[in-house]
Amino acid sequence: MKEKLYSNKNLLYLFIPLVIEQGLEYLVGFADSLMVAKVGEAAVSGVSLVDFVMALLISIFTALATGGAITGQYLGSKKDNEANQSALQMMKVTFYLSIVITLIIFVFKNSILHLLFGSISSDVYHHAMTYLNVVVLSIPFLAIYNGGAAIFRTMNNSKLPMQIMLVMNIVNVIGNALCVFILKMGVEGIAIPTLVSRVGAALLILYFSKKTTIHLSQLMNIKINRNMIEKILNIGIPFGIENSMFYLGRLIVLSIVSLFGTASIAANSVGGTLVMFQVLPGTAINLGLTSIISHCIGANDYDQAKYYTKKINRWMHISFIISTVIILLLMPLIMSFYNLSSRATSYVWQIIILHGIMMTLIWPYGYMLPVIFRSSGDAKFPMIVSIISMVICRILFSYILAVIFNMGMMGTWYAMFLDWI
Repeated sequence: MKEKLYSNKNLLYLFIPLVIEQGLEYLVGFADSLMVAKVGEAAVSGVSLVDFVMALLISIFTALATGGAITGQYLGSKKDNEANQSALQMMKVTFYLSIVITLIIFVFKNSILHLLFGSISSDVYHHAMTYLNVVVLSIPFLAIYNGGAAIFRTMNNSKLPMQIMLVMNIVNVIGNALCVFILKMGVEGIAIPTLVSRVGAALLILYFSKKTTIHLSQLMNIKINRNMIEKILNIGIPFGIENSMFYLGRLIVLSIVSLFGTASIAANSVGGTLVMFQVLPGTAINLGLTSIISHCIGANDYDQAKYYTKKINRWMHISFIISTVIILLLMPLIMSFYNLSSRATSYVWQIIILHGIMMTLIWPYGYMLPVIFRSSGDAKFPMIVSIISMVICRILFSYILAVIFNMGMMGTWYAMFLDWI
């Protein structure tokens, strides 16, 4: 093998800021859920339903940003000009798409909530609509930040997005505390600081790009390059379809969960928030992995691509054991902050224990290997596998286990584990 492209020190410099950045993002979500819990269980449920819709949209922008693997390949082959052009093309397509999505949601918001969550109570629906009316405005800014952060990671700079996320999350949490506890704004007190922080993150990522190889500040001046966009979309669209199906499946499953009442919806929401901390090392490592593999492919060094795949897979398993143990030790303290019923609390404990075991055993193979495929230029195969397993396991078996076999909300989690397998 040639001289290694990444030493252990290089890998840690890439991964640790990503873990911190993702952790900060999850902490804000956790803080939001704690503050919303003070408003009531119906508010927790309403906000969680909208956050699932927002997660679907974020997944689309993340997928298009994966087309930035092309940028990494250009950087790996020392073609800086082409790298800059591909990054700007990706950002422009993502921004235009975000505007279209924002308008669609704003116009059809009532129909969207009724279609997805028609069986929810009037209180939950009211809180969901209040929250959605504000956070929908943040979609274009989310698109800009996610795309920009992906580009910085491709340049092996994960530190700057972490710093931006740190600043804006502090703004978000302080704003939430002020609006919820002092101004008594309820769900709006969670939504408005979220919007402000996302606007700030987008502006900061554009500003700091002026000092890098890839200048995102030229975003609105760049002309559309159809050939380059086609290369980006060949990776971004299959992953976008895969991600959209994934979150669409989760939304369908959430509609099944909503059949079992407010306690199940709230437990599903809190459990969903906490398991994100369990899986945090894996999601963060996957973000950096795109940069590593795309650089190896750009340098035409497939041996190193295989080497880092095996090495990082081992790291991921170890990190999952550590994160699961930490969350389980903190669970009594964490649950003391939530104003949940005993039934909902019991559900959350079941979710955390089962998720930790299954994640440690299976998750890296189901979620890391598709990143390797996409970073190497093949996004279609993982898309096909993902869609088939989503439809058969996560959606079909969620209904079979939860409704037909009377397993309730927990049946949807068992179906998710089948999907991983």
